[in-house]
Formats: sequence, structure tokens, C-alpha cells
Amino acid sequence: MALDQDTLDLLLTTVHRFVRERLVPNEAEVSENDAVPPEIVAEMRELGLFGLSIPTEFGGLGLSMVEEVRVVQELGWTSPAFRSVFGTNVGIGSQGIVIDGTDAQKAYYLPKLASGELIASFALTEPEAGSDAGSLRTSARLDGDHYVLNGTKRFITNAPHAGIFTLMARTNADEPGARGISAFIVERDAAGLSVGKWDKKMGQQGAHTADVVLENCRVPAAAIIGGVPDMGFKTAMKVLDRGRLHLSAVAVGMAERLIDECVRYASERRQFGKAIGEFQLVQAMLADSRTEAYAGRTMVMDAATRFDAGEAIATEAACCKLYCSEMVGRVADRAVQIFGGAGYMAEYPIERFYRDVRLLRIYEGTSQIQQLVIARNMLRDAQSKN
Repeated sequence: MALDQDTLDLLLTTVHRFVRERLVPNEAEVSENDAVPPEIVAEMRELGLFGLSIPTEFGGLGLSMVEEVRVVQELGWTSPAFRSVFGTNVGIGSQGIVIDGTDAQKAYYLPKLASGELIASFALTEPEAGSDAGSLRTSARLDGDHYVLNGTKRFITNAPHAGIFTLMARTNADEPGARGISAFIVERDAAGLSVGKWDKKMGQQGAHTADVVLENCRVPAAAIIGGVPDMGFKTAMKVLDRGRLHLSAVAVGMAERLIDECVRYASERRQFGKAIGEFQLVQAMLADSRTEAYAGRTMVMDAATRFDAGEAIATEAACCKLYCSEMVGRVADRAVQIFGGAGYMAEYPIERFYRDVRLLRIYEGTSQIQQLVIARNMLRDAQSKN
């Protein structure tokens, strides 16, 4: 259920101020220390950011897709490390439970996720299974009323801080590809589960990823999401549309922050006796960036509106993820060019954003996977009309 307009306006205003007054001033510190300060995480909990998409009956804000993308666009104005702190609770870490979880699973886990007491992490990717998720090798062997899990998950966001993992494992070795995969809720203290050291990344310092290793890890059979084995891949597919729109909104917000930085710099920086913003080739880069960011914002809002109306938007969500993640990369590249040598220096945020946005074209479905999804859906729809 959508919020009333006054409540939504208050939420957006609060997040807008929080981003600019608390998060932006701490960007450099987060990058330097590779950590978000605990006091800021506590403030995020107080604002309800961990429960944006979790239903109100479980303590969340229960935002619609349109409302969520508007909040996320505000959060995109700052370093993505801040959003990453609660992003898995809002998206792929919790939505499998929201959509397919049993009543008992929802009642136990969702209130803790909504409050931020518990951090969720989504564990699908493996050393040899990323875009081809159906080839995952982590096994789950039934032993009485427990499953025994063995395997390694890689690049798992928030793994160092997670209290639970929505973890995909193969429960039916006889079923090829995506069939035979189940989604488990695996708690951090489960015997046989260990988390590796933090990965050192190109960008997004403060947002942590790590390996998750399962060595004869025993979990109750009741830990399968929904209580039904071999349905995990279908559960994962159900959360993708919302996740793709969420990340598209992040990309739009980051593009708009970069544009703002560029406009201010172009207005102040002088060359050949005048502000560089007066040069037409600089103006062209500003205009192209504004046009593309506007197109991205419009795409996301349209797809989110359709999502809330109950339409099937797999193609539109993939279009948004493809366009917006590629778009913000182009905007970041132009920003470095507009700033010139200063854009290459760590003194300015442009250099950091340039590295940060690069990941958007890779995680939660690469640009190439989005292209395949879009094209295959187009061809399938065409065949169904014949």
C-alpha cells in the first residue's frame, strides 16, 4: 500500500537532508577507512532505511516500487557504500522471504531485517557460476531432517556483517541447469559456515564483499524458503525485477550528483579568461549528461509505475538496468573530462565516483545478461503472437 502524500514528502525530505548533511560530508572518510561509521549506521536504522520494502505488518515501511525508487534516487546522490549497508535487506536479501517465505519464516526474520538488527546477504555467485547461475555447484544433501551444504560462494555483498544468508544450493543433482536448486536461509553461526577476508576492490570502499565457505554445514530442512525444495531459482527470478529497478534508481541518483558537480565546476573553473562552462564543447558534455540522466529517470519511473500496477515488466526492468548502468558510466567519464586533471585526483569526488559506478554494469546481472533477457523476451513475445 502506498504512503499518503504528506508522509511520502516527509520521508523524501528527511532522506534528502540526511544524505547532504550526514552522508556527503563523510564520503572521503568512508573511502579512506573502508568502513561506514557505526553512528551513521545507527541513524540509518532510526530512519527505517533497512525496511524500505518490507511490509508494514513486519515493521518495515512497505514502500511501493515508485516510492522506493524515489528514495533510492536520493540516496544515489552520495557514495554507494552507504546504500550498500542496508541494500541487501531492502532487496535480494529479504525479498525472497517476503515473496515466498513461510508464515513462520516471515514472522521470525522480517521484523529483525526491517529494524536492521539483522543483516541479510544473498549468496548465489560462485567461483564458476555468476551470470550462468544454473551451473552452481554448491550441494545440499538431505540427511534426516537436515541438509548438509558444501561449496564456496564468491563476491557476496555484506557477507562480513550478515546474520543470515539467502543461499542457493543444489538439492537435486539429477536435475540440470536451474532446476533442482533450492533457496536456504542459513544463519551466520551455523556450524561449518565461515566467511573469508574482505575483498580489495577497485571502488565502493566501505561496501564489503567476501567469500562464504560451506564445509559440511548442517541446516534444518525447514530452512528452505517456502518449505519447498527445488524452487530456489524461481524464487531468485521473482526478486530480480525489483532489484534491477532499485539499482537503476541508484545509477540515476549518482548521475545527477556527478552532473551537479560538473555544473558547479564548469561555472567556477576559468581558462582563456572565462569560465569553462562557456565553451561549447563543455556545454555539449553537460547537455548530453543531463539528457541521458533524464531519460534514465523517466524509464525507471515508468517501469516502477507498471510494476506497482501488477504488470509483467521483466523486459522493462532489464532495459532500465542496461541503460541506467551504462548511462552513469558515460556521465562519470564526461565528468573526469570536464574536470580535466582535477578529475583524476583523489582530492575531488569525481575520481572516486568514476571507480564506484563501474560496478553497476556488472553486479546483479551484467549489461550483457540484460541484453540477452531483453532480446529473448522480444523473440518469445513475437512467437507467441504468431
